[in-house]
Formats: sequence, structure tokens, C-alpha cells
Amino acid sequence: MNDLFSQGSVEERINQLREELNHHNYLYYVKDAPIISDHAFDTLLKELQDLESNHPEYSDPNSPTQRVGGQITKEFPTVTHAFPMLSLSNTYNREEIEAWVTRTEKLLGQTCHFVCELKYDGAAISLTYENGQLARAVTRGDGSKGDEITANVRTIQTIPLRISDQAPQTFEIRGEIFMTKSSFSHLNKERVKQDIEPFANPRNAASGSLKLQDSREVAKRKLDCFTYAIVSNTPISETHYESLKKAAEWGFHTPLVAEDYVKRVENVDQVMAFIAYWDKHRLDLPFEIDGVVIKVDEHIYYDELGTTAKSPRWAIAYKFAAEEAVTQLNGVTYQVGRTGAITPVAELTPVLLAGTTVKRASLHNADQIAKLDLRVGDFVKVEKGGDIIPKVTGVVFEKRNPALPTFTYATHCPECNSALHRPEGEANHYCPNEFACPPQQMGKIQHFISRKALDIDGIGSETVKQLFNEGLIQNVADLYDLTVEDVLPLERMAEKSAKNLVDGIAASKQQPFERVLYGLGIRYVGETIAKKLAKHYRSIENLKNASVEDMLQVDEIGDSIARSVAQYLKREDSIAVIERLRQAGLKLEAEKEENTNVSDKLAGKTFVISGVFTNVSRDELKSLIEQNGGKVSGSLSGKTDYLVAGDKMGPAKREKAEKLGTHIIDETTFLALINSN
Repeated sequence: MNDLFSQGSVEERINQLREELNHHNYLYYVKDAPIISDHAFDTLLKELQDLESNHPEYSDPNSPTQRVGGQITKEFPTVTHAFPMLSLSNTYNREEIEAWVTRTEKLLGQTCHFVCELKYDGAAISLTYENGQLARAVTRGDGSKGDEITANVRTIQTIPLRISDQAPQTFEIRGEIFMTKSSFSHLNKERVKQDIEPFANPRNAASGSLKLQDSREVAKRKLDCFTYAIVSNTPISETHYESLKKAAEWGFHTPLVAEDYVKRVENVDQVMAFIAYWDKHRLDLPFEIDGVVIKVDEHIYYDELGTTAKSPRWAIAYKFAAEEAVTQLNGVTYQVGRTGAITPVAELTPVLLAGTTVKRASLHNADQIAKLDLRVGDFVKVEKGGDIIPKVTGVVFEKRNPALPTFTYATHCPECNSALHRPEGEANHYCPNEFACPPQQMGKIQHFISRKALDIDGIGSETVKQLFNEGLIQNVADLYDLTVEDVLPLERMAEKSAKNLVDGIAASKQQPFERVLYGLGIRYVGETIAKKLAKHYRSIENLKNASVEDMLQVDEIGDSIARSVAQYLKREDSIAVIERLRQAGLKLEAEKEENTNVSDKLAGKTFVISGVFTNVSRDELKSLIEQNGGKVSGSLSGKTDYLVAGDKMGPAKREKAEKLGTHIIDETTFLALINSN
């Protein structure tokens, strides 16, 4: 090879081939408009492979030759998302969409435009690009952390390894990796030939493929990807629709590849027309979809609408009606959750539903069973809620045997035989034996070790079951007494994994107070509530001494939450566990914060921020308000003192502020307000 090329010309030829092959990949897989034959493409690829093989000094992880795979990944490292990957709230009818639009426009104080897109049935992915090249690919995971699967993602032809130099230097783009119906069919035929169990549906096949250790096997699965959302600290465009156009120009496979896959609309009628069309024609698509995503088009409103703990308020998903099947109810069993909630479960004659065999389905609670007039032996209708969780939705009364007895709900816990109770105003029955009922004990420990709580490496749900069943742990405090010698006898436990488990438990002692509080698994105390309580009370002692009335004064703390926390912290068994956690060295107090308050000039004043600002960002405005003692609210009310109005703020919001008598100021006036003596 060196006889044919000088060292400089070898590098030039390699770069030329890479650029040419990337272009042909784009034309073939994204634009569906190839300009050379497969043979000609393969000839160029073979030449590049030979050159790279003979000149490893010019290797590049984003070379087109990496599309065929070859890298072995033993473990997929966990990566924290720079921007959380939130899930979407679901809706199932026009009324719910109308309510969402009304709520959105009320928060904004004006009308807005929307974009409708197909909801692809696959696996969400976050792709990070740096200096025009794919740097990292991470799964959704729990929304805050995911697994890095870059080597496997490089094999997906519709994900560009290099992009246009018009794109920002660093940014993320979100998408959905899926398997087409034809690729899924081919894969399952091959698995049947090899006497391997076929996949239930394309979604499972795509998700499973992404975690294969050998990227060559991933390449054979012929996965596809649509990218649909750019995430960046630097604004890309004024609207979501324009950002899709830009992504397409940079070389991404976006929904704009087909005219009907995405549409900009102005009202609910147009949203429902888009939904109705695809509900009718979705079976004609070469891939699976399970609904339609509706997003506010104007990016300017995203910050203003904000997010809940789980979902953005500027987007919602419409789920198509679930597939339904009929089968026989053979019995009802009961599951006990970590909070003691009892869930009745239908035991069914196995039936095929949405690509999977269903043997069990949720019955929710006693009221639902009574509403359905359900009896063991009935033929029942079963569907998958959101195409995921099977549930019984009705009885086929014409098939009922009139001799079937009326159903009687359980009176005692199936696990510990404690008498069940049903709190006033609630639908669920509960087992009150919180600290001695085995499923509750085990569930609390599994919750405690989870990613959003103590995030303990080296231990998972199955290991918790082993430890619990062997009598090594009965509550979360017992974890901190475990030694390598204790866990080594467990099945499939080697010395290294035993040490990793014990080390992971020890490392969890560094987790902040808010995570420990969430990890305790107090009923109604989710991640967001735990943060608010930890920030307000600063220690478990302060929280224990707080009355229900005190807690009700904390933002977002309602009566049910306050009573649940108070009851938990007054129980002797709770106090004993917390004391052992304290002795083990866990953080039951918040870290001391530096006093970030600049002044109390805005003390007692509530502000709403709206529009686009020139001198400071929205986040900086919020920070300045809080640093000077003020409070930021998401919507106007009679309690709002000031509306800080930026450019492009809607006239309806101004009108509402004027009616309420709210002071309307611009950013210059606001800055003068906090800078005055």
C-alpha cells in the first residue's frame, strides 16, 4: 500500500472515502435516494477497511467501517443526563386533549401553535455530538441516568456519525430507536430456525438488541432511528418545527422525511384530524407506532410552562385504543406493595394480546371489581393499558354461568394475615403490618437501594430477595451490617461481587439527606416532596418535631402527605430504623448551605416571569428574585405582586395582570429595583 500512496496521500484518501461513504449512507438510509449501486458502495467500503487495517494510526471510532460493529462491551457504564429525559403524560380522548390545551393556554395567557408527530414504539435514546461527531449515546434509563451504548448505536445506519459543520459545537439530540416490521419478521424467522424463542414484538426486539455485548450482532438487527428533539443550552430555533428542519439539514433522520409523519397545527380540531388519520392508517406504516405526540411549537413557552417531576407541561401523548382480547377468569390473587397497598390480580386462561401472552391482569381495587360485577369463572375482556400493563375492562355477561357466586374481597393480608383496612376516602385496602409483612419489608429495601434513592451499586432487586430470604436483612438498616463473609455463601456470589456489594453499601453513606428521606419509602413522599421537606426542615430531627399544621405551610405539602410523614416519624419501629441509619453514618441532616441571599428587598413579594429577555436569562431572573428574598410563581393570581414582562409576552397575560392589579415591570425596572439602595 505504501508503494501506491505517500503517507500524506493515505490520510487524504481515507478522509475522502469516509466523506464519500457517509454521503452515500445518508442518501440511501435517510433520503431513500441512492446514486450508486450496492456493489459500488461495497467496493469503496472494502478499500477503506483495507487502508484502516494497514494504517491503524488513522483509526476513527466514527468511521463508516464501524457500522458493521466489532466492539465487545462487557459492561455499559451509567451516565447522568445533562438534561433529564422526561416521560410524557398520556391522554386517551378528545376531552383530555382539550383540557390540556386549555390548561396550557391559561398558563401562558394566550393561544399558541402545536406540532403533531407519530409516537414511535421503540427505545428512547440521547445522542451527544461534539465538534460534528457522535460522541456518546445513552439510553433513557430512569430519566436522570442511563446506560452508555455508543458502540452499539454506531451500527445504526440512520444515525449519522458525522454531521454538517453548521450544527452547534456541542448539543444533544433525542430520538427513538426501533425495528421495522420487515426486520422484526426476518429476525424472528432466524431465531425460530435456531430454536431460539422469538421476540414478542418489535419494541422488545429493539430494546434487547441495544444491550447486546457484541456490536456485530447489533449491526445484524438492522435497527432504525428517528430523531425528534434538539437539546442545547444555546437556542437552536424559535419553534420546534424549525428545529426539526435544521436537524434534517445537518444530516439527521427526522420525521420530516415523510410529509405526513409530522404536522404543524393550530387547534384541537386539527390535532384530532391528525390522530384520526393515523389511527386508521398506522397499520400501513413500515414500523410500529402506539400514538401521537402533541407539542407546543414555540420554544419560548417551554420555560414558562415548565415541567412536573416526571413530565413536561408543553407536550402530551395521545395513546391509541389498546388491543382487546377475551379469556376466562380462573381466580383472584392479591399482591402487597411496599406501602402495604393491596392490588387484586386476575388469574386468567392464557391469551395472546398485543404480541405477548397474558396470564395475569390488574383488577385495581375492590370498587373496580364491584363496578364490573366480576365473578370467578366469568369470561372477561382484557386490554393493555397504554399497551403495557394488562387490565380487565369488562365482563362478557352473555357467557356467564348464572350459578357463579358473587365475589367477596379479601379481609386479611395474604402474606402476614393481618386484618386489612381501607382509609376513609381511598380506593385501596392496606395491610397495616408495615415493618413485619415480608413483601412490604422487601419492597422498602428495594426502594431504598434504587437509583433515585440511595443508588447502591453492586446490589439489585434479586440480590435483595436473596439476602431477605436468607435472613441476612429484614429492613434497610440491616444493609449496613453486612460483611463480605455474610454474602459470599449466596448463590452466584463471587468474592469480587461480594466486595462490590459491601463497598457500594458503604459508598451510599455519602448520599445527601433528601435521598435518604426519599429512600425511607414514606407513603406519599416522592422524590420532589422529599427534596422540599429536606430543604425546609434541614434535618430528620426538625422534621420529626414538626406538627401536621407546620408541614402544611411548606410549598406543595398537603394534608395526606403531612399526616403520613407525622405518623411514620412517631412510630417506634421507624424511629429504631432511623437511629440505626444514623449510627451507620448516613446523612440525616442537610449540608450547610452558604447564604446565597443578597438582600431581603423582595421579601414577601411574588413574581411571575414571562417573555424573552435581553440582559439576563429567565433562570438568572429567577435566581435574582430568590436571592433577594422573593418568590417565583408559574402563573398569575391575586397573590402576584409583579409581572416581569419580556419581549413576545402574550397580550392576554398582560390583560390578566392589569385586571388583577399586578405591577407590570420590564427587566430594566426589575434590575433597578434590586440594585437600589
